[in-house]
Amino acid sequence: MSTKENDFSTGSVVGNILKLAVPMTLAQLINVLYNIVDRIYIGMIPENATLSLTGLGLCLPIISIVIAFANLFGMGGAPLCSIERGRGNEQEAEAIMGNSFVMMVLVGILLTMAGLLVKRPMLYLFGASDATISYADAYVTIYLLGNVFVMTGLGMNSFINSQGFGTVGMMTVLLGAIANIMLDPLFIFVFHMGVKGAALATILSQFLSALWILRFLTGKRTILKLRPSAMKLEKERILRIMGLGMSGFTMSITNSSVQIMYNAMLQKFGGDLYVGIMTVINSVREVISMPVTGVTNSAQPVLGYNYGAKEYGRVKTGILFMAASSILYTVAVWAFVHHFPEPFIRMFNREGDLVEAGIPAMRVYFFGFFMMSLQFAGQSVFVGLGKAKKAVFFSIFRKVIIVIPLIIILPTLFGLGTTGILMAEPISNFIGGAACFGTMLLTIWPELTRGEREKEEERRA
Repeated sequence: MSTKENDFSTGSVVGNILKLAVPMTLAQLINVLYNIVDRIYIGMIPENATLSLTGLGLCLPIISIVIAFANLFGMGGAPLCSIERGRGNEQEAEAIMGNSFVMMVLVGILLTMAGLLVKRPMLYLFGASDATISYADAYVTIYLLGNVFVMTGLGMNSFINSQGFGTVGMMTVLLGAIANIMLDPLFIFVFHMGVKGAALATILSQFLSALWILRFLTGKRTILKLRPSAMKLEKERILRIMGLGMSGFTMSITNSSVQIMYNAMLQKFGGDLYVGIMTVINSVREVISMPVTGVTNSAQPVLGYNYGAKEYGRVKTGILFMAASSILYTVAVWAFVHHFPEPFIRMFNREGDLVEAGIPAMRVYFFGFFMMSLQFAGQSVFVGLGKAKKAVFFSIFRKVIIVIPLIIILPTLFGLGTTGILMAEPISNFIGGAACFGTMLLTIWPELTRGEREKEEERRA
């Protein structure tokens, strides 16, 4: 296949982003189904639906840890592949992909072994009670056994998207999501497996996605191939991958830390009911933030390719489009969630107490939701251009330095209870989003302007 195919340095920048964004956003939507369809079905269980849903919610920090390591090598390797392709160095791009794949498999196996050893004390630490521990334990045990499939399915799909095959990437997720939607009711209701059935459906679906990915990346259609010769691990290359992937890793790890703190503090101030509400809130957030992550993720390979090709003006255009579209969407969706929270809650649980308490909780948590898009946009620029340290810093800044202390301080020192715990998120969105996007404009934009000027001077000379 010609190396000119999927050349992001030609044609409309916005068109290139949208070419990836449409299938990638659909893929994000479908990928969300992986995570929330289990919760939707579990919310329909005739007995103990809220306890089952709460138990599954307690597993979310562990799932975030798995996603963190998939991001470490997937989101770390894929932008580097785009940059090397932009430079015309396809051999190095394939080596990056091969090393990333080997590391995903090795780390996936280690995570399975470690997770199975410490799962029960870990779940109690995360906010489990004697009423919910059995549900959480049942789900996480099966999920961890299929951890390698999850790692490969999530991480390696980034290498398909980074080559411009957004539709193929979407089909990867669609295959697994359809399987999950079909298997969930079979295992949960027909075979009466409850949360065990939900976990089994998830890992079998991820297994199918992983097979599809490996078949494509070793086939004839791909630009960069997953070859055994490219899988020889090289320390310097792995460090480069991990250095850039540290942003996505940190985002997921800090998400996990925040989920742990939310569950633990909500258990203390509100009991199992509010841990269940947090599970619903997390599910709604995944759904409504999906278009933003679709656009920002799809912009990364376009920005990285043009940056590597020294097309700095095109990088600027991509940044402006990504930021403007993300802000407009999040303003609209924030208004909708604020005025109509109940339908979102009833998607996952219809029990009166949870719905009644969940409505005000949703309004507090999602206040000023549009500021979150500035965090996503700023970090996507840093990642796409290989500026790993700044991306990592702002991941830590918003979640660890702002959110976690506020979760502890607001309900205790200020006596705000569960409302104070939920207020931590919108406060962090305003501070963290403004700081991240502002820093990106102050540092990256002048660099791109200098690059444009130097290129123009070279052209004239």
